Amino acid sequence: MFAVYIIVFICWKSVSHAAPSACENLLHPLEQLDFHHLEGSWALVAGSVSDPAHLESLKSRDSSRIIFAGNNDTSKISFTRVFSSHDSCQYMHSNITLQGSGFTFEQLNVTVTALNTSCSDCVAMRFDKSKQVQRFYLFSRSREVGQTEMEEFKAQAACLNITAPFVMDPSKELCPEKISGNPEDAFYSNTIIN
Repeated sequence: MFAVYIIVFICWKSVSHAAPSACENLLHPLEQLDFHHLEGSWALVAGSVSDPAHLESLKSRDSSRIIFAGNNDTSKISFTRVFSSHDSCQYMHSNITLQGSGFTFEQLNVTVTALNTSCSDCVAMRFDKSKQVQRFYLFSRSREVGQTEMEEFKAQAACLNITAPFVMDPSKELCPEKISGNPEDAFYSNTIIN
């Protein structure tokens, strides 16, 4: 009888090691990030961070969006982050290089990996600095996602062992994609900030 238990245990161990864990499935990167899918504007739906101080910064924003724009070389992309906070808009521009399932910032030690998501008009992005998770964002072409997609994002954040996601208020207005003619309405920077 003892031999049967040993055989069952060995079989169970081999099967348990063969199947990927739930977190491995949730954190699986996209095979290839496609610029044509990324191109354009994406609204921030929710965000999760490793540092609680960054969470407070995220909560202070009324809305946020990212914009991908390209030129003839689709591996070199213009990446603009636009934040609305206290009735003003901030524009932060960087150049990025697409690489496999993500992209890198040309002048920063930040790597972004796009993870698989069940949301067809979403992109889940993991921002790492020195191979440590710093931020995890869910962007969408629309301002809201369904309950299933949000639960998936929450589970992904839990697998990354970072804060519970903060969900942006979809009723808050997004800043325009481009800076208006009035310089007092916007702040522009060539760097990435929290």
